[in-house]
Amino acid sequence: LVAAGVARVVTALTDPDPRVAGRGHAILRAAGIEVTESVLADPARRLNAGFLKRVTQGLPFVTLKLATSLDGRIATATGQSRWITGPLARRAVHAMRLRHDAVLVGAGTARADDPDLTARDIGAGHQPVRLVMDSRLSLSPDSRLGATARQHPVWLLHGETAPAAARAAWAATGARLIETATQPGGGLDPTAALRALAELGLTRILCEGGGQLAASLLAAHLVDDIAQFTAGLALGADGLPGLGPLPVPDLTEAPRFRLTETRSLGPDTLTLWSA
Repeated sequence: LVAAGVARVVTALTDPDPRVAGRGHAILRAAGIEVTESVLADPARRLNAGFLKRVTQGLPFVTLKLATSLDGRIATATGQSRWITGPLARRAVHAMRLRHDAVLVGAGTARADDPDLTARDIGAGHQPVRLVMDSRLSLSPDSRLGATARQHPVWLLHGETAPAAARAAWAATGARLIETATQPGGGLDPTAALRALAELGLTRILCEGGGQLAASLLAAHLVDDIAQFTAGLALGADGLPGLGPLPVPDLTEAPRFRLTETRSLGPDTLTLWSA
């Protein structure tokens, strides 16, 4: 901007990356340019939340997506889950995938659903990285993810005990293998896994399940946003819950989120929550 003969630059944020933080503003001011900072800073922080969290905390911004019945179930007692929500909700999920660097699922969900995890039917110009947390590489390379790993990227996070044969089979599909730390019970350490993904450049991750992975991320305080799609049906106590066990002996220890938006998607409801 130029007003009254004075050049002015308006900025929302100062880059927190220590390699460059504040230097650009200093260079402009040294050149006689007036710099106004923190204009629309809050929405700018929201738009850049993934980059900011990666730089300041070494972690990606995580959105947990849940698609459940009214009573919080993600499948029937027999495992049927397609489709709890309707076409408008599913289209919204595909749009969410495009706004994230990667889509993450656990090994159980990948085996049960054999998902594709791509953004479809909305004119996508690119695809997110498809991530699977699978400590023993139990998912078959003949799955949809394995069959399409050369078309769209697939990254598998696994533990040090993953069999050599499984590693070789997955490497042959073109998938990227990322060894990460495990917890005492043998499952992957979610914090270590997300730090590894941040080091590889991922800033925003959409977690699409299942219940055990969702619970582990919540328990480790790694979830920043929750997008819950709720359908108007009930599946009962014998249905599969949306979340696995959480160590919550007291209500004061439960992960809490604040409601930021409610939206109707045909017969379904989308509620957005932020930590």
